[in-house]
Amino acid sequence: MAKIKLEYIWLDGYEPTQNLRSKTKVEEHENFQGTLAELDKWSFDGSSTRQAEGGSSDCSLVPVAIYPDPDRINGYLVMCEVMNADGTPHPSNGRATIDDEDDDFWFGFEQEYFIMDTKTQLPLGFPVGGYPAPQGMYYCSVGGKNTHGRNLVEEHANLCIAAGINFEGINQEVACGQWEFQLFAKGAKKAGDEIWVARYLLDRLTEKYGYYIEYHPKPLGKDMDWNGSGMHANFSNSVLRTCGDRATYERICEAFRPVVEEHIAVYGAYNDQRLTGKHETASIHDFSYGISDRGCSIRIPLITVQKGWKGWLEDRRPASNGDPYKIAARIIKTVKSAL
Repeated sequence: MAKIKLEYIWLDGYEPTQNLRSKTKVEEHENFQGTLAELDKWSFDGSSTRQAEGGSSDCSLVPVAIYPDPDRINGYLVMCEVMNADGTPHPSNGRATIDDEDDDFWFGFEQEYFIMDTKTQLPLGFPVGGYPAPQGMYYCSVGGKNTHGRNLVEEHANLCIAAGINFEGINQEVACGQWEFQLFAKGAKKAGDEIWVARYLLDRLTEKYGYYIEYHPKPLGKDMDWNGSGMHANFSNSVLRTCGDRATYERICEAFRPVVEEHIAVYGAYNDQRLTGKHETASIHDFSYGISDRGCSIRIPLITVQKGWKGWLEDRRPASNGDPYKIAARIIKTVKSAL
C-alpha cells in the first residue's frame, strides 16, 4: 500500500476575477493508476471562498481531470468542478457552461503574464523608482540585459510537460518581465483544464523564487506605454478545419459582431485598459476581422488562407486574467449560431 497525495484544485467565487484554491487529500492505495474513476468527490468550506453562506457552507468538488504532479512523490493534480450541495453546478462553475460534449472544438490559448518581484512589487527588470529601457528589445530576447526570469519559465515548462499537459511553447513577450506560454487541446473543456493546471503549477513555482505572477491585463497602468497581457484564443471546429470556403469564414466572423458586449463580459476584468487600439489590440468599442491582422478583434491566420480556407481563427480580445472555460463557452455559442 502506498500513500498518494491528491491535490484537489478548484476556482473560488471571487469577482471580477476568480482565484485558484487547492488542498491535499492523502489516500492509501495498493495500485493507483491515476485515473478519474479512482477518485472520490470531496468538499470544502464555501463560506471561506465566497461560494456559500456560513450556515450552509459545504460545496462539493467533483474531479474532472487528473495529472501526475511532477513536484511530489506519489502526487497527482486533480482539477475539479464546484457543485452545490444538491449536485447542480455552482454559479462560479464556468466549465459546466461549455457546450462541446463531442470535443469538436479545438482551442489553443496563448497565456501572457508578468513575473513580479515580491520585494519591489515590480516586474522583473524594472528598477525601483524608475523604468527600464523602452520596449522593443525584450520580445524573444536572449541575454541578461533584456531577458528576465528565464529560470522560472524553463522550470515551469518542464513541470507542465512532465505532468502530461500539451504544452506547446514559451517566449519572452514585448514588455520587460513579460512572458507567454502556449497550450493546445482537442476539446474545449480539456483546453480549460490544462490552462488552469498550468497556471497552478506556475503560481506554485513562484513560491520558491520570491516572485508572483500578475495576470492583470494592464498591470503597469492603462496610460503606460507598455504592452498589456492577453490570452489569445485560437479556435476551430470541424467546419473551420474543412470547409474550404471564404464565405463561411466571413459568416462566422460576422456572427461575433452583434454580441461584442457578451464576449467582453467574460473575456477578463479591466480589459478596457488593454483593448485601446494600441499595442497590437483593437479598440474595445469596435469589432473587426482581417487576414494576418494583429490589430483586429479576430485574426484570420495567413496559413488558414494558404491552405484553402481550412484552419482556425484567433480571437485576440481575451485578457490574460480571463477564465478559459467561460471564454471557450462564449466562442462556441457564437460560432454555433452561425452554422
